Amino acid sequence: MKKRDDLPEVDMLDEYDFSGGVRGKYSERYAEGNNVVVLSPDVAKVFPNSESVNRALRKLIELSDLTKKAS
Repeated sequence: MKKRDDLPEVDMLDEYDFSGGVRGKYSERYAEGNNVVVLSPDVAKVFPNSESVNRALRKLIELSDLTKKAS
């Protein structure tokens, strides 16, 4: 992200007001619905996004199921 020269270098600007915020309000819901997996760099080069990873894993599951049924 580019820095703007006309803005002061501060972490929080005066117009940000979190005084009415509730810490962790959605953390439980977020934890239930998200599953973060970190790929190794060599794997990430092959799978550039989550959809490509999901397609590959679904195919692997399908092949695994076929192998189980054949034996």
